[in-house]
Amino acid sequence: MSHLRDKVILITGGTSGIGEGCTELFCEHGAKVVAMSIQQAEGTALEKRLADRGFSCAFHYGDASKESDVKAAIDLALSRFGRLDAACANAGVLRTGKITAFSVEDFQAVINVNLLGPVLLAKHAIPVMERQGKGVICFTTSVAADIGFPEHAVYAASKAALVALMRSLTTDHSPNGVRFVAVSPGTIDTPMLAASCEGWDQPKEVLYAAVAKKIPVRRMGRPIDVAHVVAFLLSDEAGFVNNCVVPVEGGTLALPPW
Repeated sequence: MSHLRDKVILITGGTSGIGEGCTELFCEHGAKVVAMSIQQAEGTALEKRLADRGFSCAFHYGDASKESDVKAAIDLALSRFGRLDAACANAGVLRTGKITAFSVEDFQAVINVNLLGPVLLAKHAIPVMERQGKGVICFTTSVAADIGFPEHAVYAASKAALVALMRSLTTDHSPNGVRFVAVSPGTIDTPMLAASCEGWDQPKEVLYAAVAKKIPVRRMGRPIDVAHVVAFLLSDEAGFVNNCVVPVEGGTLALPPW
């Protein structure tokens, strides 16, 4: 497949989990990718690994919740590759706990990365795309926005807010050529998910097996499952796909609540 060939794509949180899967797949499709994250070692290694395979990937060390870092990543895409065709607001953090025990510090950590980060990316990417007359921004939300996951209130709220953000951006900026889409992953085997298993009485493998049995397709998702969907949404073939959220969850949302 080459429908992303020569497209310039910025991915926040692009060096781990879903973001890493997107970075690698997009490069394999011929895209020129700027992968932004706060993972210096992982980002440097990812850039080298892809360069050794002949792909165009630039790692940018930056915090998705800091405006200067986000703008610098966009500037890098423009200076290195000349344009910005797509941006993926993918960086995310997870803090769990009932709201009655949730600290203001944890609230701010979640909201700053999961919501402010995408706002900043849109703020600085949209003007570039409007000048070009074309572009697409994809948000990584979550099925947590649609399901009452226990002890996920703030995380779920941050992800649900992305959908409302996408709706308003569509009315404001799609007339100028910018599309806005989102993917809503279910249970995906990522480092973030693995970290959430720490402290449980059972090992991760046992927990994963139990979760997989409950999902209608009888397996957990992989980052590449999400990356394939995002790749289509960013392509010209999806040019009439706008203001939509695509679930990538193996049927989780079909499950009864008992």
